[in-house]
Amino acid sequence: MSDQKPIVPPVTPETQHRVKYHKEVDLLRSDLIRLGAMVIETIPQGTEILLSGSLTNAQSLVDSDDLIDQLSISLEERTYSVMARQAPIASELRHLIAVTKLTAELERSADLMVNVAKASRRMYGADMTPEIRGLIKSMSDEAHKLMRLAVDAYADADESLAAALDDIDDELDQLNRDMIEAIFSAATAGKVELPSAVQLALIARYYERIGDHAVNIGERVRYMISGWLPEQAGAARAKNRAELAKAESDEA
Repeated sequence: MSDQKPIVPPVTPETQHRVKYHKEVDLLRSDLIRLGAMVIETIPQGTEILLSGSLTNAQSLVDSDDLIDQLSISLEERTYSVMARQAPIASELRHLIAVTKLTAELERSADLMVNVAKASRRMYGADMTPEIRGLIKSMSDEAHKLMRLAVDAYADADESLAAALDDIDDELDQLNRDMIEAIFSAATAGKVELPSAVQLALIARYYERIGDHAVNIGERVRYMISGWLPEQAGAARAKNRAELAKAESDEA
C-alpha cells in the first residue's frame, strides 16, 4: 500500500467564502422549515379554541403570532443579505427567491388562524349546529394536511408533491361550499343568529385561504426546482395572441 497522503486543496478566501455561503443557506432552509412547523401547529390549536370557546387560549394564540412574525422578518432580511453579498445565480438564486415567497405565504397563513381566534372571541357563547361544528373540524383537518404537505414538498424538494397540491385543495374548496350552505340553512331555520353566521362564513374563508397559500407554496417549490411558474402558460398565450394579431395586421 502507498503511504502517500491525499492531496488536500489549500484553503483560500474564495473557498471560505463559499463555505460560509452554504452554511447561511442551510440555516435559512432549516429556519424556514421551523417556521412552517410553527404555522402548521396553529391550525389545530385555533380550531380547538373555536370549538371550545376558550378566551384564554385565544389570546395565547394571538400573542404567539409575534414569534412567527419575528422569525418571518429575520428570514426575509437574512435572505436579502445573502443575495446582496453572494450574488447567487441559477438554482441558488431561485432557492433564495423561494425562501422569501414561502416566508410570506406561511406568515399570512398564521395570520388567518389569528383571525379564527379573534372570531371565536366575537362568537363567545354563540351556538353552532353539530353539522357546522363537524364541517369546521373537517376544514381544519384539510387545511392542516395541505400546509403540512406543502412544507414537506419544500423540505424534500419534491416537485411531484408540490404539483399535486392544487388537486388536493379541491376537497377544501368543496368543504367551504358545504360550510356556506350549512350556515345559510342554520340561519334560515333560526338555529344560528345573523352575527354568528357572518363570523362563521369568514372563518370558512380563512381555512379556504390557508389551502390557497399551501398551493402557492407548491408553485414556488416547483419554481425553485425547475424554474416553472404557473403564469408562464398565460404569458405564452398572450404572446401568441399578440403575434397572431400582428401577422393579421401585416396581411391587411
